[in-house]
Amino acid sequence: MSREPGPRSKAIVERERRFQAPGSQSFALQSGLAMARGSGCTLIDEDGHEYIDFIAGVAVGSVGHCHPHYVEALKRQVERLTFGSFTTETRARFLELLASVTPEGLTRIQMYSGGAEAVEAALRLAKAATAKAEVVGFWGGFHGKTGGVLPLLGSDFKHHLGPFMPGRYLSPYADCYRCPLKLRYPDCGIACAEFVRDVIRYQTAGEVGAILVEPIQGTAGNVVPPEGFLRAVQTIARDHGALLIVDEMISGFGRTGTMWGAEHDGVVPDIMTVGKGVGGGFPLSGVISTDAITAAKPWANPSASSSSYGGNPLAAAAGLAALEIIVKEDLVTNAARVGKVMLQRLEALKEKYRCVGEVRGKGLMLGLELVADRTTKAPVAKTVTQALYQECLRRGLVAMTYSPSIRINPPLVIREEQALAGLAILDEALGAVVREHGLQ
Repeated sequence: MSREPGPRSKAIVERERRFQAPGSQSFALQSGLAMARGSGCTLIDEDGHEYIDFIAGVAVGSVGHCHPHYVEALKRQVERLTFGSFTTETRARFLELLASVTPEGLTRIQMYSGGAEAVEAALRLAKAATAKAEVVGFWGGFHGKTGGVLPLLGSDFKHHLGPFMPGRYLSPYADCYRCPLKLRYPDCGIACAEFVRDVIRYQTAGEVGAILVEPIQGTAGNVVPPEGFLRAVQTIARDHGALLIVDEMISGFGRTGTMWGAEHDGVVPDIMTVGKGVGGGFPLSGVISTDAITAAKPWANPSASSSSYGGNPLAAAAGLAALEIIVKEDLVTNAARVGKVMLQRLEALKEKYRCVGEVRGKGLMLGLELVADRTTKAPVAKTVTQALYQECLRRGLVAMTYSPSIRINPPLVIREEQALAGLAILDEALGAVVREHGLQ
């Protein structure tokens, strides 16, 4: 059944757009849909059309839409206490449970509302702990849009948003499909990691306090680095007396089939930033580190690392409920198992369509590249991907197919049957677009 925006969606979208400023997320703007409710991995719009959700609010909805345990926990909390920084039993339980699943030694947690806020706090913490203000990030990286992290955004997204805070530098990430150094793994010896040493040597003032890295780059297209990359970056950080900050906003809490993305390379960072899936849809993020590092002043001074909304009673209730579901329902294992099945099916799409240049991913953090030519790896035109997005919607799938670097991040509760049903829709939609645009 073809799904076009119905009369209720159209009317509500029109009402909202009279007042909403430009710049909202692309998948919402391009859909023209008003959503009414959700259940598990299914979204229902205002006209009753159902969609399989492969976006999960950009990896936010780890436990799916309206999980009964999550709903009940928030209902109970909203009747008791909703704001303020006082200790609550709920927050104490949440911190205890969270500290039980973090990497060894990382048990000191400070909570915030958004990802950029947490990363900014992590950078302040690194400066307090090392007395060095410079930071090295990576091409393709994304850590938010606020002033302290905007210069570490490794794409042209930040063009015309300067000037940028000084002391921020970028080095090539290990994107082996489009190697920035034009080399080939493993013969390269992970040269992109070693390039960080040259960035520090020739571009910085020699005062690098932190290296900030995603274990798998989300916004860049769920780019998975080769084994050894993260370990090499950690060694370089230690060699220069810098702290390794691993940004687990997207890759954390089971998304990649392990609790933390850095586990795939056997790395325990000095500081970890978390968010998205930890709140199950509620705005919640955090900075996690060791006793010694978080004791550094001025970060450790009263109010110095706090946030008015960070760790509020509702956020703590949401975080506790989401993490309880992740642990009790073993969603980490589910992500690994279902993700493996999905990756195999995506590989079949690569065999079927020459415009699929690469398939990649860990767990339920999957990606594929749409290319006009497999030899040059030139991405397909945006008109192609925008058409693909609409074809998916018409068939009942919401997925980030509007870019040549497609990201697939369904809720961690998704089951194999629904995951394969979503990929069948993607296959059908891709076939329609290939025929329409004369792709191979």
